[in-house]
Amino acid sequence: MGTRRTFIKKLAAGSFAAMQAGNVAAALAPGIINSAEKKKDAVILFQGDSITDGNRGRNNDWNHILGHGYAYLIAARVCYDFSERNFDFYNRGVSGNKVSDLAERWQADALDIKPAVLSILAGVNDLEAFLQGDAKCDKENFESGYRSLLQRTQQALPAVQFVLCEPFILPVGRVKEKWALYSAEMEERQKIVRRLAVDFNAILVPCQKAFNKALQRADAGYWIWDGIHPMPAGHELIARLWLNTVKKNLSYI
Repeated sequence: MGTRRTFIKKLAAGSFAAMQAGNVAAALAPGIINSAEKKKDAVILFQGDSITDGNRGRNNDWNHILGHGYAYLIAARVCYDFSERNFDFYNRGVSGNKVSDLAERWQADALDIKPAVLSILAGVNDLEAFLQGDAKCDKENFESGYRSLLQRTQQALPAVQFVLCEPFILPVGRVKEKWALYSAEMEERQKIVRRLAVDFNAILVPCQKAFNKALQRADAGYWIWDGIHPMPAGHELIARLWLNTVKKNLSYI
């Protein structure tokens, strides 16, 4: 999607200024900091629902600040592989969030962070709400709400690179009990995310295909314990898929 030089320029456009060493713990606790005196190479933000949240911390405790899921795994690997650089990783996933919930907190939890790369995984809570009778969470509102978020972000941050993660499910628990309904409705939302990825020149992470393929190795419950939330192996699957997909499109990572 671009050369190494193009991506570096894009990252520079979204980078944060360096902060004083004495204020690092308090001011920058949400991110991964290599040095308070170095200019940031890029700010990378993960957004979404409980799958992204991963029980992340809401304070300065570095044991938990990025959660315990795929976002943490991605940040750990990139920071290890590029220790000479100065990436900031933020996790702002919130358990239970639908697209409408993301919109309500988007200014503080996305735009104000000024990411160079914005990764979003959303859709399963919209699906659940719709199946429980909330007509406001139908596929049309899901698309219009999601599209509005991307437009709003693009207007505020013209250089941002979107990474859209396809929402996913597997036949376990209550999802399995109504699998035909769940899978049909989820497929509609997956089509929407794929369409938005094209419209906004985003990198698409095809999670459902990867989970389906993983069923050749182990049963559904090994990857996703309740049909929605990944097991440790499921988070590792997402992390590897994210990194492999992003580096194919952005040669810098």
